[in-house]
Amino acid sequence: MDSSSPISVQKSLKCQESAPESSPKQQPFRKSFVTSLMEAATLRTPSFKEDSYFISHLKPSEKKALQELKDKLQASPHGAESSMWGIPLLGGDEKADVILLKFLRARDFKVSDSLHMLEKCLSWRKDFGADSILEEDLGFKELEGVVAYMHGFDREGHPVCYNAYGVFKDKEMYERIFGDEEKLKKFLRWRVQVLERGIHQLHFKPGGINSIIQVTDLKDMPKRELRVASNQILSLFQDNYPEMVARKIFINVPWYFSVLYSMFSPFLTQRTKSKFVISKEGNVAETLYKFTRPEDIPVQYGGLSRPTDLQNGPPKPASEFTVKGGEKVNIQIEGIEAGAKITWDIVVGGWELEYSAEFVPNAEGSYTIAVEKPRKIAASEEAIHNSFTSREAGKMVLSVDNSLSRKRKVAAYRYVVRKSATSSG
Repeated sequence: MDSSSPISVQKSLKCQESAPESSPKQQPFRKSFVTSLMEAATLRTPSFKEDSYFISHLKPSEKKALQELKDKLQASPHGAESSMWGIPLLGGDEKADVILLKFLRARDFKVSDSLHMLEKCLSWRKDFGADSILEEDLGFKELEGVVAYMHGFDREGHPVCYNAYGVFKDKEMYERIFGDEEKLKKFLRWRVQVLERGIHQLHFKPGGINSIIQVTDLKDMPKRELRVASNQILSLFQDNYPEMVARKIFINVPWYFSVLYSMFSPFLTQRTKSKFVISKEGNVAETLYKFTRPEDIPVQYGGLSRPTDLQNGPPKPASEFTVKGGEKVNIQIEGIEAGAKITWDIVVGGWELEYSAEFVPNAEGSYTIAVEKPRKIAASEEAIHNSFTSREAGKMVLSVDNSLSRKRKVAAYRYVVRKSATSSG
């Protein structure tokens, strides 16, 4: 049985020791050229607003283009039997309109160009066997949950696809997956399979969720070696999955990527730029928390979600908080009865601070129990998961001490208290 105990978050500042503003010895910080470019590359454009798929919201010219595309598709060799993701494209329902509008938007509502793209896509899906690809076992178990995988949803309900190619810096792994043309083809097939899993979670409905989020981790990514695979993946997705990505989030971005982006940024449309989010190393959790709840973010990126959690139904919601520089935060979980077991998860993005947990009994004269002694948590450490069974009534206090840092950090925790069988009976 879950406890409904009140939670109080206490914040105590060590002002005298760590107030940087009042330090006369503090030297003014001068931004380097690279730092300035990094900041320029961090998007401050308005958040991408997904296009409406309500026919009533279309301009007259767009409505006309949609009807023309239907008429031309009807007269094409693909004809009335054409369908995607089990949806007949000429069935006359709103789901078909959502798909057709994606092709039209990808080609700026130029009907001939949109039809050409659509026909090529239909042919590719047939030749590639895309409609049955989810049933195939392609034998990439070692890449599942590591290289490319669907994991949770963002705050608006979009399925999230994570991509991380850093494992391929290992030459043996690289040769095993990309060693020859046949291996590369098989990998591309597997990568399409991952995307199709995400596509099958979409609503294809006006007002519904009609696109996914792509999160790409650039840490340790071998650029030169993966150029061929990357280009083929990009080409496949652009040609056959138009307007399927609501936002592209790049994390652990090295400085040279940010420099390149800042150089090419002026040539991108505002619409394209509004889909991009660039996050340098050290800002991963802070960036992802803006778009996704911590219980949906994998632990390796500063969230609370472990692969095993997904087998237990929807994740238990977490409470979010921030830890300012020079601040210590105490989370007090009160009302714990004797014999109850409390289990908790806690994480701070980019840790580099001190963490401890203690149980404080209610009875006077009882000693506080150090459940987890104070220790420095490294930046690379994942969320802490622990439990404690109390012998007497009291409260659990989780502490994160950021006194020695000036950096504000995002954080999250959750807990459950289960009463003992004797006390509840």
